[in-house]
Amino acid sequence: MPIDTYFPHDELRYQLALLRTPHIGPTRFQRLLTHCQTAEALFKTSGATLYQMGLPKISVQAILKPPWSVIDSDLAWLTEPHHYLLSLSHSAYPHWLKQIPHPPPLLFLKGHPAALNALSIAIVGSRHPSPTGIDIAQQMAFDLSTRGFCIASGLALGIDAAAHRGALKAQGATIAVLGNGLRSVYPKSHQQLAEQIAEERGVLLSELPLDCDPQPRYFPQRNRLISGLSVGTLVVEATLKSGSLITARLAAEQGREVFAIPGSIYNPLTRGCHALIQQGVKLVTTITDVIEELTHWLPPSIANQHLSDSVGIPAEQGQMLDTDHRKLLECIGFESTSVDQLTIRTGFSARTVSSMLFTLEWRGDIQPVTGGYLRVKR
Repeated sequence: MPIDTYFPHDELRYQLALLRTPHIGPTRFQRLLTHCQTAEALFKTSGATLYQMGLPKISVQAILKPPWSVIDSDLAWLTEPHHYLLSLSHSAYPHWLKQIPHPPPLLFLKGHPAALNALSIAIVGSRHPSPTGIDIAQQMAFDLSTRGFCIASGLALGIDAAAHRGALKAQGATIAVLGNGLRSVYPKSHQQLAEQIAEERGVLLSELPLDCDPQPRYFPQRNRLISGLSVGTLVVEATLKSGSLITARLAAEQGREVFAIPGSIYNPLTRGCHALIQQGVKLVTTITDVIEELTHWLPPSIANQHLSDSVGIPAEQGQMLDTDHRKLLECIGFESTSVDQLTIRTGFSARTVSSMLFTLEWRGDIQPVTGGYLRVKR
């Protein structure tokens, strides 16, 4: 059933029809409702009056002849378990999202709407991250979830998926904001992840009509919702042309905090993050860095916690190793490190390094990746 019981049934039908009307965005949607008081009144207005209101021809034609069979299909979707609709006027509409310019007039939800009540942090980044980036995103999401934050992201490949999985692993709440309607999942490879989010403590969210296919123009719109739902946005690996930088810019424009994870100067995936840091964005190496910037957003019980998350080698990871193995481990970074680089850094022969790498991999201290090895953060 829909959450929004403020709607009489007919008004709900008319607002769903208005949402599907071409060239009716959030701003015009609200202006029309304000002018006519109800969507039902708008749809009973004459064509001549609609033109006088400045509506384009394609919009007028859609209002005069709504696709009622499609609207009835939308209403049927809302009767299914854990399917919901929120209007901007409803008390359950997310508080922080309501503060952004031109918030969505309607939100479709699938899953657990209670996730919208938690204080959220967005984690976004590359669709083609390094193994290190995936590890960082998932660990940050896990750690923030254990402190009571909800993790918001876009269900995209790469960093988004890692963030959602980190929250789920911590049995925390996560919001997946889609750039398409909720009748489908994009990318299709994330169908199982989407189902897991909706079934556990998360929620799938979209402002788009239910059968709307993903299109490039929808993703910047989607990004404003990811940042708008959150008090802060953390960028993990992004090129200079990454859509994640759009989300970061929108977060700043919305008056929210922006954070970035630094990385190797040789890694093109970190150039976007480095550019943000040069612009004054908070550099983050632990969740302490995030929470310190959010103290004015947080309840004292959370803000006063002394949190830490070391990015160095944990003590137990270096135990039971002889001096040479510890030296080799310390020379392996969280980015891919080649055998040639390790022979130079350690002074050991390639044969010795290869033998020692086998031991470190067997212990779980490192993992093989394209071009070499990287350290596993445990």
